[in-house]
Amino acid sequence: MLNYAEIKGIIKCETGLRIGGKENTAEIGGVDNPIIRNPIDGFPYIPGSSLKGKIRFLLEHKENKVSNNENPHSCDDNNCMICKVFGKNADTKKEAKGIEIGRAIFRDAFLTEDSRKKLIDLAEQTGRFVEIKTENVINRKKGTAEHPRDMERVPAGTEFEFSISVRIFDKKEEEEIINFIKEGLQLLEKDALGGSGSRGYGKVKIEYK
Repeated sequence: MLNYAEIKGIIKCETGLRIGGKENTAEIGGVDNPIIRNPIDGFPYIPGSSLKGKIRFLLEHKENKVSNNENPHSCDDNNCMICKVFGKNADTKKEAKGIEIGRAIFRDAFLTEDSRKKLIDLAEQTGRFVEIKTENVINRKKGTAEHPRDMERVPAGTEFEFSISVRIFDKKEEEEIINFIKEGLQLLEKDALGGSGSRGYGKVKIEYK
């Protein structure tokens, strides 16, 4: 019998967050590297695919299950937690027995009401919902900054509400699956979400509801 569990909480940006959107530098006042936004209201959000992809990446490395090719890990072991939580690819499904679909459904994470109000206040002051950070390439011979580029970032302190639905086919497995996903979220706190993590972007804190 199919049941659902849910993991809910808040993703708080401790540093600026950058998840890239479509570049459109032809616009007047456009930036080189815009972030992804809700096309309806223009507010930033975190795509479920970005959250899922990064957590899967971190768990694959933690479990030492990184594929030799560029594809996500997939195997015919029905006890593999990576495959159980995130699903198996088409080729492996033909070989494996038992449940094949991924258990976790990562929803898009949208701004909390408080953060929405703060970004509206920011837009009234600056004309934008986001911050603009200028970055440069360092000339290795001269030691000088060159080719400045404007990067959009979600400001530090911004909070998003996230939700992960978990398909439960066997009640005995519920705790194990949920703990595995939460382990991935803990790894995310130690790593970075979005782009330019090595330059300090994307440090987040997870708070559960």
